[in-house]
Amino acid sequence: MAADGLVLAVDLGSSVVKVGLVTLTGRVVAWTAEPLHTDRGSGGRVTQDAGEWWRTVGDSARRCLADSGADSGADGGHVVAVCVTGQWASTVPVGADGVPVGPCLMWSDTEGADRSRRVVAGHLQGYRATALATWVRRTAGVPSTSGADPVGHMLHLTHDEPDVAAAARWYLEPVDYLAMRFTGVAAATPASMTAAWLTDNRHPGHLAYDPVLVGRAGLDPDKLPPLVATGSVVAPLRPDVAADLGISPAAVVVTGVPDLHAAALGSGCVRDHEAHLSLGTTAWVSCPLPGKHTDLLRQMATVPGLRSDGYLLGNNQESAGRCLEWVARVLGDGPPAYDELTALAATSPPGAGDVLFTPWLAGERSPVDDRAARGGFHHVSLETSRADLVRAVLEGVAFNARWLLEAADHSAGQRLEPLRLVGGGTRSLLWCQVLADVCGRRMERVAEPLLTGLRGVALLSGLALGAVGWEDVRALVPVDVDLEPDPRHRTTYDTLFSEFTGLYRSQWRMFARLDRAVPASG
Repeated sequence: MAADGLVLAVDLGSSVVKVGLVTLTGRVVAWTAEPLHTDRGSGGRVTQDAGEWWRTVGDSARRCLADSGADSGADGGHVVAVCVTGQWASTVPVGADGVPVGPCLMWSDTEGADRSRRVVAGHLQGYRATALATWVRRTAGVPSTSGADPVGHMLHLTHDEPDVAAAARWYLEPVDYLAMRFTGVAAATPASMTAAWLTDNRHPGHLAYDPVLVGRAGLDPDKLPPLVATGSVVAPLRPDVAADLGISPAAVVVTGVPDLHAAALGSGCVRDHEAHLSLGTTAWVSCPLPGKHTDLLRQMATVPGLRSDGYLLGNNQESAGRCLEWVARVLGDGPPAYDELTALAATSPPGAGDVLFTPWLAGERSPVDDRAARGGFHHVSLETSRADLVRAVLEGVAFNARWLLEAADHSAGQRLEPLRLVGGGTRSLLWCQVLADVCGRRMERVAEPLLTGLRGVALLSGLALGAVGWEDVRALVPVDVDLEPDPRHRTTYDTLFSEFTGLYRSQWRMFARLDRAVPASG
């Protein structure tokens, strides 16, 4: 397979879908981005229209092909593969033809909370001891009592939306749904089904659901898509889709992967303990690990990795880049201006005048699982400026990342350094340097960090088609900035970090009380 063959790469985020044409060796030729709409209702309902995703992907693909053909001479005949990454722990109910029969229940949809609690809830860190032991032994994780995962979604649909459940042939993750629209074939992988916690991950290459876990969850196994190997070819592109998009009918579709897996590839971190830090809407720290691992105290767990014999460290911080969007909306007029905000933050000194921001605007998952936690500004005075508030947001997200990173070190059994930085938040060199200074570690920003997911699935396609070897991946990912922590700021940030973690310890009871409080009427 020629290395200059093109991949139609799709990165389906929670708020934006990116579509690009990328070579099998990871060079981005053209790309587009389109916003996505989220519907929020009562009872924890959070949904998106998966049919709209498909229409947007098609329009974006045609635009990319037109742009790349004009600029570089590339055309649809050069496309040899299609691959999708993006959000996960969401559920799309589809008919036998792959067309949605209801909206996608998003990863933050908690309508199934009561159903999930009946399956796993108890008094041991919120879980029933037998359920915790059964799931963690087999998978390293456990379905959430919040209902915000596929088990909660599927239980909710089964018991609370019987019309949708009756019409659904398959319950698919978003990446697997789009792959089915491209191919007509229902398929999933141990990687794409990570958040369902229904595969025995002691043997990540075993392509079957665990009947004990499926039975304990009370799910219909016939609605779970067949499993194939991560990074394998699902099927050729449907001829009608190829004709509609103007792509070669010889193109194949490679299994989709969660954004975690695409980021590992797109950062070049594919060998054990090579770590990346993603700063997007949410944030995480991950690296490949050789063995299965769970740390319930710090909310860390390994998930099936990119290869059948390995794992990736999984964790997530609920709010990162979205904190900057929030403060822009609160402090400014009109849409957020990213460059202007970060330029304003640069006028505030390191430490932001000792103002601390806790970024738990939508609760937290790692290194503590507390959906009731909420954010706030602390130590604000009459002298505090807008610049101080914005810089405090950047630093607060960095303090949260340091908290997570120290937990990741514990799971990895070693200090993770250097870290490669990816995600839209790292477009700001200031924020990258703040991360390095707060965490006290060497970091490398990957070139075009916003496009890491597109690069990742292109490289996955290159691996699947034999155009790229695993030993080639790290060298194929360019780094544009090397960052060393500035020792002049160490004392300031160490002091503030100690106060940052102390704020959670002193406030978590308040979060719980307020979460249970009934709002006064009138």
